[in-house]
Amino acid sequence: MVEGAEVRLAVDIGGTFTDIVLDVGLDRKTRKVLTTPARPEEAVLAGMRLILADARARISDIDVFIHGTTLATNAIIERRGAKTALVATEGFRDVLDIGTESRYDQYDLSIDKPKPLAPRSLRFTVPERIDAHGAVRLPLDEMAVRVLAPKLRALNVESVAIAFLHSYANPEHERRAAAILQEEMPGVSVTVSSAVCPEIREYERTSTAVANAYVQPLIDGYLARMADALLVEQFRGAIYLVTSGGGVTSIETARRFPVRLVESGPAGGAIFAAQIAARLGESRVLSFDMGGTTAKICLIEKYQPETSRVFEVDRAARFLKGSGLPVRIPVIEMVEIGAGGGSIAHVDAMKRVTVGPESASSEPGPACYGRGGLRPAVTDADVALGLIDPDAFAGGTIRLSPELSKQALLRAVGEPLGLSAETAAYAVHEVVCENMASAARVHAVERGAVVGQHTLIAFGGAAPLHAARVAEKIGVSRVIVPSNAGVGSAVGFLAAPIAYELVRSRHVRLDDFDTEAVSDLLQEMATEARALVEPGAAGAPMRERRAAFMRYVGQGHEISVALPNRRLATADLAGLRQQFEADYAAMFERSIPGAAIEVLSWSVLAATEARNPPRVTDVARMPAGKASGSRKFFDGRAGEVIEIPLYRREDMAPGATIAGPAVIAEDETSTFVSTSFDAHIDGAGSIVMERKAA
Repeated sequence: MVEGAEVRLAVDIGGTFTDIVLDVGLDRKTRKVLTTPARPEEAVLAGMRLILADARARISDIDVFIHGTTLATNAIIERRGAKTALVATEGFRDVLDIGTESRYDQYDLSIDKPKPLAPRSLRFTVPERIDAHGAVRLPLDEMAVRVLAPKLRALNVESVAIAFLHSYANPEHERRAAAILQEEMPGVSVTVSSAVCPEIREYERTSTAVANAYVQPLIDGYLARMADALLVEQFRGAIYLVTSGGGVTSIETARRFPVRLVESGPAGGAIFAAQIAARLGESRVLSFDMGGTTAKICLIEKYQPETSRVFEVDRAARFLKGSGLPVRIPVIEMVEIGAGGGSIAHVDAMKRVTVGPESASSEPGPACYGRGGLRPAVTDADVALGLIDPDAFAGGTIRLSPELSKQALLRAVGEPLGLSAETAAYAVHEVVCENMASAARVHAVERGAVVGQHTLIAFGGAAPLHAARVAEKIGVSRVIVPSNAGVGSAVGFLAAPIAYELVRSRHVRLDDFDTEAVSDLLQEMATEARALVEPGAAGAPMRERRAAFMRYVGQGHEISVALPNRRLATADLAGLRQQFEADYAAMFERSIPGAAIEVLSWSVLAATEARNPPRVTDVARMPAGKASGSRKFFDGRAGEVIEIPLYRREDMAPGATIAGPAVIAEDETSTFVSTSFDAHIDGAGSIVMERKAA
């Protein structure tokens, strides 16, 4: 270990693997271990010990520990959260069922919506009413709240969400109800919607509060156990959690607002891809993150991932908005589907090969793991095709069985369709690549982007194996597999700024704009956001980003318009209108001259400065030289087994060039270069695949 060097550790808990990255100064080490779903901290601690042994360091040497996890998402999807009750304003018990009264597929008579996290039997109401301006119309009936406590105890409720009408305008009733319940029910988690999501739109605010309450005991318990275990191991550094918006926050804030961790792992991947894009000067990028359980697609324009204020968990229909549970938090915009190395393949009633969303996870895992799994997964297909070296998987820590893969593929796919094990594997590989290509097309179209004009950046343990075929399907001509691609999300955590974003609703029209009141609100939000960031910033420079969510009066949705980081003046209003109309025209091709404009919500982001990587210059290309070996690969298009060269990534110098088909292997993953591509190593050590001239 380098004496005096800063030691930074990042851990990403996925559904199948837990990825660990250790930076000691400029030296980086990586590890992948199987996730332990029942007690995730066990895999984290085991992986930490392994990687610290690699670096000849101790846990007490770690200065910063940055952590991301899919635990919150998985708890919601798998319905493994706390028994949660909702307390609402009298007359509004069924907000979660009514939703927005819209149907995500109006022609489907048997539409399937996800079940609310708080069932109707656990929803209660109390008399109170606050209007949209924050005025009290009916005082809170405190006795009605107290009477609820014994009912909730009798139902063994573990967590309570309180969501009163218009609490974003005046939170006093929610806060008082929470104080009463905490007094009457010590030990029960209580979430108030005005703290988690102080925004207009009752359904989304209630859904977010319930989601936070649903996962809070689970995440709070996990983080408490993790903190205790680290103390036992003599850890003395700082702990941060990655949020869905791509920043990191303190463990205390994460325990209060665990709903903000819903997309923390994928957010790290988007940060990683954005850093690679900036380093290589790629201004239009499609990031492709495929791990053991899911695949994530994210558009990155001008080195910044797309962001949003709402995210849907547990969609009933994969690509249809409105089919999931809305969570209104700052989030990096992406599409996520159940297509990973552990996604299970089968033949459906119509004799079609289907892959996912069900996953073999880490227990028992794909059939080739030899841990009791009998159904074939995508990893089994890749092993049977010859894309994965069974003796060197995960750096040789997991020995795979090609024979078990072929047996499982024959049982589930081959025999029902009269195919050989290899052809069944090719079918599974093709279907999962098409699923991911479809997700990329839909994501790009929804944002008005031409997907073929982007560079694909592939990372995650499984993405480099499938990136070339996905690129062929969507018309992308350039694919980049960065260094440490197999643990890309964890690497992204190390580049994430310490950040927190606040969003609050306060309705204001531009033609009746109180600059003093709005400036006071923004300053109050900025002070609160900075207070949440400063303890971790440790004196580092900080930046602010302010925005207004604006629309024409009466419209249903807003667009974000940047604000200056100072008090507003009357002279700013003309510029605000001009900027809104320009952004509106860019999105919808035209503005509406003279129409009244209103602001619904305001946002303030406080963050430390991001670490911008240096730009990499190109290097001269040269033949890669002799391959390290060869691999028997089943070419599904030709229907035969062929011999393809195998290269070790660490043996390839910058500029080294090869022609596909070939496999470039490394400890964390392997990259398949298809017949359509040539590949070379660039100045940053990335594998760059470029489509061959026709």
